[in-house]
Amino acid sequence: MQPAPKAPFLTRLNEQIAVKMTFIFGSIWCVYAFFVFSLIPVAAPAWQNTLLYISNCIQLVALPALMVGNAVLSRASDQRAAEDHQALVEILNDVRAEVAALKTMTSGIAQKTDEAAKHPTSEMVSFANEAIINLGEAEGASPPGGHPK
Repeated sequence: MQPAPKAPFLTRLNEQIAVKMTFIFGSIWCVYAFFVFSLIPVAAPAWQNTLLYISNCIQLVALPALMVGNAVLSRASDQRAAEDHQALVEILNDVRAEVAALKTMTSGIAQKTDEAAKHPTSEMVSFANEAIINLGEAEGASPPGGHPK
């Protein structure tokens, strides 16, 4: 994935302000402030028209700022998701290669096991080419070239 071209200073500044406003308007402290703001006309009814005008201005400024802030945040989230997807695809390819190698190894083991099962059992057993035991001889007989048991 190629890095995004660097945005002009004014664009970055506007996006940072929009993101900050999105976080501020999305906080519980903003809810408390607007709740207190909505109670002012109860204490000072003469200010009701002025407060209504101020609240309309806040809405007119806040709505576009929130939309830009959400767009910037979702763009960053989409970029992180694409990077995560790319990393997971690479991991998946590594896992597939490992599984293919394991299948190759286990198929060889299964083939050798099948071949060993088809051979008749031997009556002579050798341990590291040092001791030979003849399983077919009667007990007490000596192995070839050796001493009795």
